Amino acid sequence: MVRREREMAKREKEEEKEKKQRYLLKTEPSEWSWEDQAANGGISNWDGVKNKQAQKYLKSMSIGDLCFFYHSGSKARRIVGVVSVVREWDGDAVDVKAVGEMRRPVDLKEMKHFKDFALLRQPRLSVVPVPDLIWDQICLLGGGYHGDSHGDSSP
Repeated sequence: MVRREREMAKREKEEEKEKKQRYLLKTEPSEWSWEDQAANGGISNWDGVKNKQAQKYLKSMSIGDLCFFYHSGSKARRIVGVVSVVREWDGDAVDVKAVGEMRRPVDLKEMKHFKDFALLRQPRLSVVPVPDLIWDQICLLGGGYHGDSHGDSSP
């Protein structure tokens, strides 16, 4: 009986590791925009994060995790695309690759009702986790993103 419980616990831990996480990465469009990301072969080094909590989230990222690409700043606060993690934390950064642009950008105002969203609870963090339910709802609001399984696959 104890052996079976250990095996089940081990299997659950492995499944948990395999489950992909989702995040939101903020950037000032004047410093690094979605257009810059796409023009750079789609790959960039996500570095320069100084806040310890935001770094903790970067350190927890695994290859294949998806991240919303969020333009911050005074003019337009909105999710404009999706990137995936292609290289894990190496001491100061992760590498991300463009997956696709949102079919329709999702403005911060449209997300105000997500009470448990870290973007709203900790607005100064540049990296925050996104729960699956909120990820799905944001994707619905934006009509998905190019490269998802819901239509057009062009970047």
